[in-house]
Amino acid sequence: MWDLEANRPIYLQIAERIELQICSGEYQAGDKISSVRELAQEAGVNPNTMQRALQELERKGIIVTFRTSGRTVTEDKERIRDLRNHMAREQIQDFLKKMKEMGFEKEEILEFIREEKGEE
Repeated sequence: MWDLEANRPIYLQIAERIELQICSGEYQAGDKISSVRELAQEAGVNPNTMQRALQELERKGIIVTFRTSGRTVTEDKERIRDLRNHMAREQIQDFLKKMKEMGFEKEEILEFIREEKGEE
């Protein structure tokens, strides 16, 4: 069962999780994606919800559907690289927003990052 939040559309969370699996290399360019039913069972969701998530990824060009062989991850490595960079930027923006909400200034945030990296 996948850990999904009730306050956000489930299909979007599933799509994001599959995107993360692609960005992390769990799915490589050209890899076959499991069937809708298998993925739905693994995630603990209705197959229609999984179908919607996969359609969203197909709309973005991350997944390609072939009539005879099912779905695969795009072989467009540049699209995957762009997705990875986009996801990284979103994480950074979320981090910065939370740090600013906590009252930290830019220099303080950078100092925390330097400390974590071992640069002083």
